[in-house]
Amino acid sequence: MSLSAPPTPNIPVLPPLAAKPQAGRPRSFDREQALDAAMRVFWKQGYEGASLTALTAAMGINRPSLYAAFGDKAGLFREAVARYGAGPGRYVRRALGQPRARQVAEMLLRGTVAMATDSANPGGCLWVQGALVASSEGESIRQEMTAVRERGIAQMRDRFERARREGDLPASTDVPALTLFVVSMMNGLAVQASSGHGRDALNRAADLALSVWPVAEAAQPSSPSTA
Repeated sequence: MSLSAPPTPNIPVLPPLAAKPQAGRPRSFDREQALDAAMRVFWKQGYEGASLTALTAAMGINRPSLYAAFGDKAGLFREAVARYGAGPGRYVRRALGQPRARQVAEMLLRGTVAMATDSANPGGCLWVQGALVASSEGESIRQEMTAVRERGIAQMRDRFERARREGDLPASTDVPALTLFVVSMMNGLAVQASSGHGRDALNRAADLALSVWPVAEAAQPSSPSTA
């Protein structure tokens, strides 16, 4: 008589256990897209005015994701400012590379008007509005933004000083005052744009500023002899 194998026990097959989600684990997201959204919130509301709730809502992420990617609100703001300089504010770098001082000034003013009145942008200037802080907690950010603006002013002043040395500006030009004049016009145009003034009106104001631009004296022809 042959022996048959014993019957296999009817053991149910259980499905694999699902991995338990980790509490507070940051979810994945497009970092560059989120940073761009944060930049626009800071641009519109300033550093202190931009709440974490508004930032995370615009970025489409949760707070753990924000902290994991950027450290904290201040770290996010610093990266947003850098992105602003490389993006909407890049006209400043291009302007400083123009061959003539008046072209530098015109591109700075026109660029400010174009950026501040672009309907795709929040309006105004992040370099100015972002540093409007009142509390002691935001003092370090205010100081950092002041340093950012001062570096930009120094670069502009150096460019105009070079123009003076090369004869593109009169030798008597007060370069620090001229630099402050251009910076004040840029800031004023941005503020007026955020108040609702249109591109045409702001460009006319820029025209007026450029109409008083100092011009180097042309070489005077020698007087004819009267002998």
